[in-house]
Amino acid sequence: MSKLHFTTKHANAATVKHNWYVVDGTNQTVGRMCAKIAAVLRGKNKAYYTPHVDCGDYVIVINAEKVVFTGNKLEDKTYINYSGFPGGKKEESAQDLLRRRPEVVIERAVKGMLPKNRLGRKLVKKLFVYAGGTHVHSAQQPKELKF
Repeated sequence: MSKLHFTTKHANAATVKHNWYVVDGTNQTVGRMCAKIAAVLRGKNKAYYTPHVDCGDYVIVINAEKVVFTGNKLEDKTYINYSGFPGGKKEESAQDLLRRRPEVVIERAVKGMLPKNRLGRKLVKKLFVYAGGTHVHSAQQPKELKF
């Protein structure tokens, strides 16, 4: 009786190929869209996903101003920033932040879904969010990512 021996292939920086994808945020629910974007940034959509290696792809989000929140989140959800000084706490509703800086809504949601370590800080730099329908990454020939 012979033993079968299988080895697990681990990805490394030399073997990973990074693709570019573009996501249209029009009428997309924020949380559902960002969860899928975070999985693509980590590389979980690839067969050779390795947790400690940057296997992920670059993601461009356009039409960030046209994303939607479900339920009462638009009025009830608050984003909090704290400067570190006494009285330096600032709160802003999702509706106001979406009107003022729609890119930040998606960036903060995706960043919260990534690891809180060096790898997570590297992965969040591969996300590009634009409020309008155009982007400057046409040279990378991004493919459309459908959910």
